[in-house]
Amino acid sequence: MSPRLPRARRPRPAATPLTATALRVVRLNYGFQLLFNLLWWMPVFYAYQKDAGLSDSQIFGIQSIYYVAFCLFEIPTGLIADRIGTRNCLRAGAVVMTLANLAPVFSASYTGFLVHFLAIAAGRSLTSGAASAYLYDALQAERCGDHYLKAEGTARALGLAAKVLCWPLVGPLMAVAHPAPYVLSALSAAGSLVCVVLLPRLAPQGEPGRTPAPERAGKTGRSAGAGAVRARRGRGTSLREARAALRCIASSPWLTLVMVQGVAVFTLSRICQVNLFQPILLAQGIAESSHGGVLAAMTVAEAVGAARPQWLSRRFTPVTWVSLLSLALAATLAGMTFGGPWAVVALLCLFAAATGFAYPVQRKLVNDAVPADAPRATVLSVESIVDRAVCALAAIGVGAYLSAGRLDALLWHSALATVLLMGAFHLVLRRGTERYGTAAAEAERGTDDVPGEAPERFGSADATAPTDAVRAESRDVRTRAGV
Repeated sequence: MSPRLPRARRPRPAATPLTATALRVVRLNYGFQLLFNLLWWMPVFYAYQKDAGLSDSQIFGIQSIYYVAFCLFEIPTGLIADRIGTRNCLRAGAVVMTLANLAPVFSASYTGFLVHFLAIAAGRSLTSGAASAYLYDALQAERCGDHYLKAEGTARALGLAAKVLCWPLVGPLMAVAHPAPYVLSALSAAGSLVCVVLLPRLAPQGEPGRTPAPERAGKTGRSAGAGAVRARRGRGTSLREARAALRCIASSPWLTLVMVQGVAVFTLSRICQVNLFQPILLAQGIAESSHGGVLAAMTVAEAVGAARPQWLSRRFTPVTWVSLLSLALAATLAGMTFGGPWAVVALLCLFAAATGFAYPVQRKLVNDAVPADAPRATVLSVESIVDRAVCALAAIGVGAYLSAGRLDALLWHSALATVLLMGAFHLVLRRGTERYGTAAAEAERGTDDVPGEAPERFGSADATAPTDAVRAESRDVRTRAGV
């Protein structure tokens, strides 16, 4: 038998070095994401509201109102971001978040907490799509778009690492000053405002030195140049921006599918890590003084996953990986019904790690699916609306389950709903691939590289399904096939 020769490995393509402006954007984005999302009150807000005299139905009722308000705020704030600029929108969000965290300090009542969460919804909706859109467009303008995935994941990882260091201190700080978690959250939000003020202004695409990167231009030969942007903004009203975003989503089945896929990841992670985290620990007899430490351990696991999406094997596509990670989230929820305190803590950490891996991959899929000439912040706000709308319904169900003492049933039903959603998603994806022919299949395979392995393919707009050329070719395929 002749010896088998070793297979030569394909060298990884070198990433474009960061320019001075791009490096400044990335570093300030790290600071903004870290401070804006550093909510010191997160490990204790359920018990804090309980101590203030609120019932379970009131607490989860506020959460449901919060998600609904988030949906309503996303509509105008996404339009505002595309009209006044993403940087100005980030400034407004940081100011609102600072004031929001001070509300419970002055009124620790149902009204105070309701105002607090409504203001949190407004502040986060101002930044949810604008932050991602600013970072993506700023790096593309500097021809450093292949650094976006790493920048997004590292920013999330740094923010999670800060929570690991801060959350275990919440208990001792509350013993000194009871409202300390909310005061410190307000100070952190004020620090994020400083980072936003220092962010450079984005130059309109098409200006000298700011021509669109090659990957932002479609195969039809049109690009997101200054003329198209100025024409769209000059004649368009906010309503037209919204219509443009909706037309973009309606005309791009691929964009719609990846947005729907993200619903499972966002809803499960949000409901478990925010709304169910403390009830699950209390049901296992874990004292409130240990909640900060457990949440810190979960955050470490999520930070590792968020910072290393390139650890995911290239054997599966990013779309498949997001689905597999969603199923892993469902499995951990179901497993919590069998274990004791230590097993539940371990499963919560596994849950957090899967969330960390899934988030940057899902963000990259959605951003790459948005056409270059579309109002990006508005499209991302529409995605956020869908996510929060599902969370609003889920929060109502969580309150009903917990009021009836059916926590185990809630975990099992959540896992089952995730499995059904992922099954339906891949069924639609498979039928769509068969319907639209080889062009759509090749477009989907264009994003098969795992993030970090080959950024020029995974991050290229020419390699994603929602381009005009791919849709035109798909229509030609259907016409020739008589579909």
